[in-house]
Amino acid sequence: MIPMLLGVSIIAFGLLSLSPGDPLAAQRGNPQVPDELIRRIERQYGFDKPVPEQYLRWLGRVVQGDLGYSFKFKRPVADVIAERMAATLLLALFSTLLTWFLAVPLGVWSALRRSEWPDQVVSVLAFVGMSLPSFFLALLLLYGASVLPELPLIGRIPIGGLVSPGFDQLGPVARVLDVLKHLLLPGVVLAIGGLAGLQRVARGSTLETLSQPYILAARARGLSDRRVLWGHAFRNAANPLITLLGFEFSALLSGAAFTEIITSWPGMGLVALEAVRSKDMFLVMATVLMGSLLLLIGNLLADILHAWNDPRVKLS
Repeated sequence: MIPMLLGVSIIAFGLLSLSPGDPLAAQRGNPQVPDELIRRIERQYGFDKPVPEQYLRWLGRVVQGDLGYSFKFKRPVADVIAERMAATLLLALFSTLLTWFLAVPLGVWSALRRSEWPDQVVSVLAFVGMSLPSFFLALLLLYGASVLPELPLIGRIPIGGLVSPGFDQLGPVARVLDVLKHLLLPGVVLAIGGLAGLQRVARGSTLETLSQPYILAARARGLSDRRVLWGHAFRNAANPLITLLGFEFSALLSGAAFTEIITSWPGMGLVALEAVRSKDMFLVMATVLMGSLLLLIGNLLADILHAWNDPRVKLS
């Protein structure tokens, strides 16, 4: 994982250095900032040095736990990420759980009713979900939430933000429900895109497993359909799904950026966009590293789950 993170950081830093723009453009255009202060900042962060030396200086600070300073937000990068990353992780976790709890049962159900009308309906809905861009779906749901009346138990679906005004005066249960209501709109947008593809994988894997000889042998021994499906077939059918799990969470984080911007969710999406537009190098590098780290951790967890789910997997 460490060599891969180093490789990603080298490529990202090189591409960012080649891109047009100046990290200190706002300071240079401010007449209240003296030239001596700008030169001092350049010397401190190595902006006056060649790109390889800039990278080594940045890497040295990262190893010591210093992610740098955000010139766009005028705060340490670690503070900016700590403030926004929790909301992004919450959104990604909520949409992941929603996706898997819906997609896997739907995929198995479709496989058990292959070529029947329920399977055809679910397939059509899956293809529609895969075809709709997330930003277009977000706009549709935003419009729907704005014109819908108050729903039973939920009330009016909130648009934008993490919590409602007066959140501090609510009780513990009311606070959780308030956050969940704000999660509903962006979470559904992210879940629909992942649900469609995951449902198709679950269906195909289940169909392939149900056609194996050991499943036919289990049925010939008189085992019930429930026992055959969940006791024998599903564990083998779950292997492709576990492989996808490692990529799914990181993909949700990257896809969450567009959804966060459209639905005004206070996560890393808008921050990352502003950082790229202003060439806030240290903040951009921190977001790239966070995404890469989550992808690697997701794949590590997928490997561990493979070994736990499938006894045939041997770890040396």
